[in-house]
Amino acid sequence: MRELIFQEDAGQRLDKYLQKYLNLAPKSFLYKMLRKKNIVLNGKKAEGSEKLKNGDVIRLYLSEETLEKFHKPRKADQYPLWPGLEIVYEDCQLLLVNKPAGMLSQKADPKDVSLNEYLIGYLLESGQMAPESLAGFTPGVCNRLDRNTSGLVIGAKTLAAAQEIGRLLKERCAGKYYLALVKGRVTRKERIRGWLTKDETKNRARISREPLENGAPIETAYEPLAAKEDMTLLKVELITGKTHQIRSHLAGIGHPLAGDRKYGDAAFNRYFRENYGLNSQFLHSWQIEFPVMEPPLESVSQRTITAKPPKLFQKILQAEKLSAGGK
Repeated sequence: MRELIFQEDAGQRLDKYLQKYLNLAPKSFLYKMLRKKNIVLNGKKAEGSEKLKNGDVIRLYLSEETLEKFHKPRKADQYPLWPGLEIVYEDCQLLLVNKPAGMLSQKADPKDVSLNEYLIGYLLESGQMAPESLAGFTPGVCNRLDRNTSGLVIGAKTLAAAQEIGRLLKERCAGKYYLALVKGRVTRKERIRGWLTKDETKNRARISREPLENGAPIETAYEPLAAKEDMTLLKVELITGKTHQIRSHLAGIGHPLAGDRKYGDAAFNRYFRENYGLNSQFLHSWQIEFPVMEPPLESVSQRTITAKPPKLFQKILQAEKLSAGGK
């Protein structure tokens, strides 16, 4: 028998906590042990959906052999340090990071190292997180960007922060603004709607102005910040947040992003590749605008957090005379 006394962020579900502690056990095994009362909460049978409180006692009536088989603690050395981590904002609940293009927000494969691992490595190294806490709630990123999209990613240090940011994003209460360099001259603000479907085999989105079977409604707003005859710097508001939404939606109205190999214009891309070495889309998660926030996130209430574009983007805008406000 093993006894666990819960001393972490209150509000975690029992089954989620067990999945992290017995991290090699199938979910079916955990629920079977709960049903058979081989795992009990505060001396009573539990279903797994219970929300844990500090001081709760979880007893595992399992053999040492079973515990050794299914409990393999994650080691701190699994979380590397990245010297280039650019933290734009940090408090005791959150940190916002300027992710570079080329880095995954979260793992796509167990062997990957993503921004998520670098965030945990930073928290371990700075003493904000103890290695033994890896068995419970693990801090991590709350919003994901495409690998080749740079900019702001929100990381939650606590369960309460993760839950509140999750709610905020789901209810579309936070403003999310991007910088995008597109083909063609855009002269006025627009708010466009459509339907998006995803071809998973090709990892490609399809956009339609009419409803599509299995399509998700999407909405994107944009305004020109600077324009030339053949290109425009846009401020884009991501109202709905579907995969490849900005890239496919703007391409669908004739304004593909510079450098976008999936949805872009070949000649337009060639110009930026040959003149500036741009090999991926010119799209940067620029600003996140928080609404009025209650504790524990009152420190970001009504704040706008901004991340500088990559140096290559700044170089392109300067050379093309497309600084915000320019013509």
